[in-house]
Amino acid sequence: MTTLLVDATIKISVIVACALAAAAMLRKRSAALRHGVLAAALVCATAIPILQFVVPAWGATPVDQPITVLATLSSDADIAIPGAPPPPSPLAMASALAGTLWLTGIVVSVGLLLVGLSRLAWLASRSQPLQDGTWVAAVADISARYGIRRPIVLLQSNHPTLLVTWGLVVPKVILPAAARGWTPARARIVLGHELAHIQRRDWIVHIAAALLRSVYWFNPLVWIACARLRRESEHACDDAVLNLGVEGTEYATQLVDLARAFNAEGRSWLPGSPAPAMARRSTLERRIRAMLTDGQNRRPITRFAGVAIAAALLAITIPIAGFGAATQTGPATFSGRLVDTIGRMMPDEPIVLTHTATKSVHESRSDSSGYFSFGGLDAGDYDINVQAMGFALRYRVSVAAGQALQRDITLQLGSLQETITIVKDTSPSPIARTSPRAAPAPYVRQPGPCDSSPKGGCIEQPMKIVDKRPLYPENRTEPEVKVILECRIGTDGVPARVRVVGPADPDFAKAASDAVYQWRFTPTYLDGVAVEVDMKVTATFRSE
Repeated sequence: MTTLLVDATIKISVIVACALAAAAMLRKRSAALRHGVLAAALVCATAIPILQFVVPAWGATPVDQPITVLATLSSDADIAIPGAPPPPSPLAMASALAGTLWLTGIVVSVGLLLVGLSRLAWLASRSQPLQDGTWVAAVADISARYGIRRPIVLLQSNHPTLLVTWGLVVPKVILPAAARGWTPARARIVLGHELAHIQRRDWIVHIAAALLRSVYWFNPLVWIACARLRRESEHACDDAVLNLGVEGTEYATQLVDLARAFNAEGRSWLPGSPAPAMARRSTLERRIRAMLTDGQNRRPITRFAGVAIAAALLAITIPIAGFGAATQTGPATFSGRLVDTIGRMMPDEPIVLTHTATKSVHESRSDSSGYFSFGGLDAGDYDINVQAMGFALRYRVSVAAGQALQRDITLQLGSLQETITIVKDTSPSPIARTSPRAAPAPYVRQPGPCDSSPKGGCIEQPMKIVDKRPLYPENRTEPEVKVILECRIGTDGVPARVRVVGPADPDFAKAASDAVYQWRFTPTYLDGVAVEVDMKVTATFRSE
């Protein structure tokens, strides 16, 4: 999921960056045109996650994934033993943390949006319809000039600064408590601005932008685009009011007086509301400068321009959505050869893949050349189980959606297991507490069939030729103490790098380690080649 999120974020960032650059180049054109470019870009960005699964893929390069062994022991690192769950890798932990933070941000952002919408609906339900003849006539006249055919509900609230427009099918304009005392000039300017939002369908655009920002809340380009979209929306509505014949100086005066009156109340109706607000102080200076500038392009966006913008952005979005999609869509495949650590093939071995999350099972078998193949795999991590005698049983591989992963499975030798019990000797006869480490016993191996066979997996198990039992430590009387050791037996059969696993009493751990160091084995042979092998020793000390 994190990979798909990163990929979608990069593609969305490219689209939004192109739109911001285009808006900057169109600074001498109308605000309505710039708003159209930004709105179309955000719509295309919202569609990217869906388009990735629809449009043809191009430029995809499958990425090879490593196979992690889960069932061998290593003296250099803690690796899970057979049957135990594997420890999470730092990359997996970081990916899980990133996913959790992303989902948390979505929940918080969408929650704030729902709170704003709920608050808006609650205030509308407590507002009174404004049916004064002057207001109704002004709404009818401006609607006719804008070409609005939908019914518009005009409400007056008891809130001193509430002036917003919202709704799509049945738009609502909510006016503040002091609206009845406004002059006809102010009322016409306010209605002209708010009805321009309705005519331009800004409400649905703002909601879509807010949802995109909620999903990609961590992307600064999305935040910048949404802020620029809101700003251009206000400029475009200001231009619509001026196109009604209102003088720029009169509009600016009324807007400043309105903002001053709202500011005197000392509170906003709802910070961060999804509904556009006419007298937002953060954009007031820039808007007044624009409405007082002569020669400003104030033309609304035409249908032809809208179609051209949509076509241009689709021409950019579709190739971007398809880039690299083949590595991220559809079922995956996994194939390769089954070999041992010498590199020889392992034919006719059953292989089982188990999805770690869904527990779905896929079965295959290596052919005479050791080749295997799995198809129809969902993306995710898979445990690989190979029931080959003497080898580690469990491995793990990660596949991405649509990936054609080709990777050999190299079977690692399993670890030897030794369990011993040491009972304290209470006899009075003296016992030597230490003895010198025995020299490696000479061992001469005769060539066998494993040496020349092209098939792999031929193991000659080691035999213990020198044994030394640990001695129960003097002056200790514990009923039972358990010590677990891990060591690696070299190609000469001599144990090396003995280490204690987990907490253990130092006296008992030393007694067990000293004994293991003195053990000797015949070498372990794989396909006629002497190899190192891991051993796990469990020593239990009992006083009686």
